[in-house]
Amino acid sequence: MSEWIDYKALWEIVVVGLLAGAGLPALFAVGMRAIALPGKGHPRESDELFGGNPLEIAFAVLCFAVVLGAVGYGIYIVVKSGHSH
Repeated sequence: MSEWIDYKALWEIVVVGLLAGAGLPALFAVGMRAIALPGKGHPRESDELFGGNPLEIAFAVLCFAVVLGAVGYGIYIVVKSGHSH
């Protein structure tokens, strides 16, 4: 291991960056896709707000909850760090 570079810390930063930087938007997109799917046996109507399958809606809510929780945790970390002027 180099005395200048901590490879373990660098690896952790890369993994967290990929999860937060690409993973959360991808999870949000999966949630949006889940609620956009029409319900089984139901044709998509123009005035229908979201799909009719309750399992897909529950999955979308779970995706959105994980994203919202990660955003909330990020805000908590920033506030907890006590950034003073």
